[in-house]
Parts: sequence; C-alpha cells; structure tokens
Amino acid sequence: MTNKLVIMFHGVGSNGRDLLPIAQYWQRQIEDLSIASPNAPFPFMHSHEVFEWFSLTGITEENRFERIQQAREYFDQTVQRILEEQGFADRLNQVVFCGFSQGTMMSLDAVASGRWPIAAVIGFSGRLASPIEANANNTAKVSLMHGEADEVIPVYESQDAFKALRAAGFNVELETYKGLGHSINELELKRGLEFLKTL
Repeated sequence: MTNKLVIMFHGVGSNGRDLLPIAQYWQRQIEDLSIASPNAPFPFMHSHEVFEWFSLTGITEENRFERIQQAREYFDQTVQRILEEQGFADRLNQVVFCGFSQGTMMSLDAVASGRWPIAAVIGFSGRLASPIEANANNTAKVSLMHGEADEVIPVYESQDAFKALRAAGFNVELETYKGLGHSINELELKRGLEFLKTL
C-alpha cells in the first residue's frame, strides 16, 4: 500500500502528459509515491490533444468564479475516479493536488470550498479565484510558487492568494522566482520535492 498520491492538474491548452514528468521526478525521489496526471474534460480550441477545465473565451474577473463552479462537477468526477483506481478513496489525508495555472485555480478551489479534505496543494503559476468558505479545508498545507516575470498570470496573484489563505488559517508558503515566466523551473521542482517530504 502506497503512502501518498499526487494528482497533477494541467493548465489551459495542455494535457496530462505535460505534467507527468514532474510527478515522475518526485516519484523517483520519494518511496511509495503514487501519481496521476489526468486530462481536463473539455477540448481546447476543438483539439483532441489539448484540454481545459473551463473556457477562457470572454472570461472576466466577474465571471471567472462562476466558470470554476461549473467545472467542479467534472473536476470532482475526475478526482473520484482516480482515488478509486489508486485505492485512496478513504485516505484523503494522504492525497496531494498539484496544479499549474488553471490547474492551480481548480486545486485551490477544491480546498477553499471545503469539498476535498486532502493533505496538501502545490500550486504553480496560479491564482485563488474562489472565495474561502467557512468550511474550507484549512488543515491542507499549501505551497505556492510563481515566476516574477510571468506575463500570463502576474506574480501578485499568488501573493494575494498567500495572504488570503494565511488569513483563513491555512499553513501556506510562497516562493517567487526572478526572471521566470509562465512555466516551471528546476528550483520549483526541488522546492516541491522538499515540500512533499514534509507531509
């Protein structure tokens, strides 16, 4: 029986294969680590190769959370299927969500809404686009990482998320990286590994 499960959630216009090497790197370093890296449910730009959790077409600050809410059913179905396949359905305290960009938004929403009492969230280059509910899972540890040169989602989004999560009682940490754009670098991989080893 494995000790932990990390589920990867990719960003817009990507797929589960893109984040799989990150999970595999961690898996090589941590004994008994299970991994999963599913595709989001909706095709991106009518493609059969890349996907999204919710559409960015016409998206605004005002309607972003509504789109996240609409995506919850599909996100939750994906998570439940993986938990059952991997044998973690009754061991949520050993499950970690790891997201990049839109995948980070969905992962943070999962704990901010109180839906998923998991162990932790690792969020790369994302934002907290959901309100933190009174029943939020603030026992989940959160590690946020963001490039300071990110022109897709500005670094202040993770800085704001850090402040909001900390105010809500979360054990949250934030690392920012000079010169890094909307991507993941080796320093972040190593920081993620260190974080996983603390769980």
